[in-house]
Amino acid sequence: MSKLLATKPLDMLLTEASEGGEHTLKRALGRLNLVSLGIGAIIGAGIFVITGQAAAQFAGPAIVISFVLAGIACAFAGLCYAEFASLIPIAGSAYTYSYATLGELVAWIIGWDLVLEYAFGAATVAVGWSGHLRSFLRDLGIHLPTVPASDFPLARWHVHLNYDYVGFLVIVAVTTILVIGIKESANLTTAIVILKVAVVCMFIGIAGAFLAAHHGQPNYWHPFIPPNTGVRGSYGWSGVLRGAGVVFFAYIGFDAVSTAAQETRNPKRDMPWGILGSLAVCTVLYIAVAGLLTHLVPYQQLNVPDPVVVGVRATGQQWATFLVEVGALGGLATVMLVMLLGQSRVFYSMSRDGLLWPWAGRIHARFRTPYLSSIVVGLFVALLAMVVPLHILDEMTSVGTLLAFVLVSAGVWVMRRTNPDLPRSFKTPLVPLVPILSILSSGTLIVFLSPATQLRLLIWLAIGLVIYFTYSRKHSRVQRALAAQAEVAAKR
Repeated sequence: MSKLLATKPLDMLLTEASEGGEHTLKRALGRLNLVSLGIGAIIGAGIFVITGQAAAQFAGPAIVISFVLAGIACAFAGLCYAEFASLIPIAGSAYTYSYATLGELVAWIIGWDLVLEYAFGAATVAVGWSGHLRSFLRDLGIHLPTVPASDFPLARWHVHLNYDYVGFLVIVAVTTILVIGIKESANLTTAIVILKVAVVCMFIGIAGAFLAAHHGQPNYWHPFIPPNTGVRGSYGWSGVLRGAGVVFFAYIGFDAVSTAAQETRNPKRDMPWGILGSLAVCTVLYIAVAGLLTHLVPYQQLNVPDPVVVGVRATGQQWATFLVEVGALGGLATVMLVMLLGQSRVFYSMSRDGLLWPWAGRIHARFRTPYLSSIVVGLFVALLAMVVPLHILDEMTSVGTLLAFVLVSAGVWVMRRTNPDLPRSFKTPLVPLVPILSILSSGTLIVFLSPATQLRLLIWLAIGLVIYFTYSRKHSRVQRALAAQAEVAAKR
C-alpha cells in the first residue's frame, strides 16, 4: 500500500521544471498570455447561455447573488491552485500537485479524472459552438445541411449519434492550432479574448446607458428574490443556492492556466496572476451582465439559448446583436482551445512519469509541442461531440472539475504540514481554513449532482484503475526508483 501512495520527490519535479532543449516544452508565455488563457477558458457558455437560464429557472434577479457565492467558492480553489502553480511549475495541473503530496494512486485518479473536465468539457463546448454557428448563419440566410442519425451506419443497431460534422471540424481546427505552437495558440486566444471582452463591455455599456436614460423602465428587479414556489430550488433562497451550483460551472477553466506552467517564462511569479487575475476579471463581468440582463428583461423570458442577444434587442440596438453573436462564437472557440491545451499537457506529464504510453510525451522537433497527444485528444473529443448527449457531457465535466478542486485543496493542506519550510512565492492565506472551505463547497456540489452522474464517475474511475494496475504501475518512474532503492538496501 505504501508504494501506491509513494509521492514524486520535489527535487525531481523542480529538476524537470528547469530542463531545456528541443525535447522540452517551449517557454513562451508571459503574464498577459496567462490571464488571457484563463479568461479564454472561463468566458463562454457561462456568460452567454447559463446566466439567463439559471435566472429563469432558479433564482430570478437574485442570480447576481448566485454568481457572488459561486465566485467565492471558486476563489477558495483558485487560491490553492495559485500556491501549487508557483511552487511546482510543471505541466499537469492537479495531477502533478497530487503526485507531490497525496501519492501516485491519487495522482493517477486525478489525472484520469481531468479527462472529464478538459476533454468532455471541450466536447460540450464544441456542440454548443456548432449550434451557435448554425443560428448565426440562419440569421444571415445561410442554412448548413444536417446529416440525420438514420443515415449513419450505426443507426441500424439503434445507436443514436449526434452526427455533428460542424463540431467535429471545429475541434480539428483547434487541434491544428495547438500542434503548431503554444505561442501561436496563446496569441490567437489573446486576440479573441480582447474581442469577446469588448463585446461583453459593449453590452454592459449599452444596457447601462439605456437604463440610465429610461427611468420609466419597469422594475424587473422587484422582487429581487422571487418567492419560493414550494419546491426546493425553485426561487427563494434555496433557488439562489441552486443557482449558485449551476453557475459555478460557468467558472470552469481558470484551473487550466496551471497546465501551461512549463511553457511560462517566469511561472513562480506569473502563474498566480494568471489564475487569480482571470478569475477576478470574469467574476466582475458575470455579476455586471447578470444584473443588467435581469433589469432589462423579465427573468422569465431568459430561458433561451441566447439571453444576451435578447437583452440587447430590448435596448433597441439591433446592430449590436451581430457583434454579440460573433463574441459568443469567439468565446466558445477559446474555451475549446484552452480545454484541449490542458488535456494534452496532462497526458504529456503522465507520459513523462511513465503512467501513460510513450507516444503521449513525444515533442515535435520544430513546434516543440506534444503533437501526438494533441492529435489523439482532439480526435477523441471530436468523437465525444458526435456520440454523447449534451447533458451528459455537461454533467461529467462538472463532476470532474469538482473532484479536482477537492484533491488540490487537500494537497495544499498536506504540503503545508509535510513541507512547511519550502520557499513559496505565493501562499494560500488562512491555511487550513481556505482549503477546508474549498473541499466542503466543492464536495457539497458533488453530493447534489444526479445519482446517474455520480455512477458514471465511479465507472470512469474504475476503468482508469484497470489501466493503472495493468500498465502504469509497471512503468512508473517513481516505482522504478523505489525498486532500485530497495535493491541497493537489500545488497547492504
